[in-house]
Amino acid sequence: METWFEALTLFQKIYWIVAIVGSAILLVLIAMTLIGGDVDDMGDVDADIDGDTGIGFQFLSFKNLMGFLTIFGWSGISCIDNGLSTGATIAISVFCGLLMMLTMASLFYYLAKLQSSGTLKLKNAKDQIGEVYLTVGAKRSRIGKVSVNVQGTLRELQALTDEDQDLVQGNVVKVHDVTDTGILIVNLLNK
Repeated sequence: METWFEALTLFQKIYWIVAIVGSAILLVLIAMTLIGGDVDDMGDVDADIDGDTGIGFQFLSFKNLMGFLTIFGWSGISCIDNGLSTGATIAISVFCGLLMMLTMASLFYYLAKLQSSGTLKLKNAKDQIGEVYLTVGAKRSRIGKVSVNVQGTLRELQALTDEDQDLVQGNVVKVHDVTDTGILIVNLLNK
């Protein structure tokens, strides 16, 4: 093994070292990800932003860098073995590495978008159509309940109305607003 490595040119040695080290680190990262190790924050360049925007597109991250180095190294070795020139080898290996980074960043971005927090956001009920379940008192005199589809799930939520008459079971209503305390303000739909 030692004589084989000594027989390589400096250009070949660089590609072999990059390919082996990149592959080893990438395999460790993949293994840690599969067994639940927390490697998401290792060297991410993108800053965490508070809010409900989700994870942004992270092109520069430690995982993506290791993917780049791995594919850069192995594609460069393949180019060298096929007798391509130094310039062509560098160009092809850089292109393949960048393509791998883009692929990994896209994969992690779209996988993260599949994740749901499960938190009910009552503001999403606004403008939804529902049905009165328990009588809602006229002019906000008594809290009732309505069945409304919120975030893909039919829910029974507390409601008030500004209507002049009570809203009784079976009335079709539209959510006009949501109070700060999470009570829906509904109006009759058939006005």
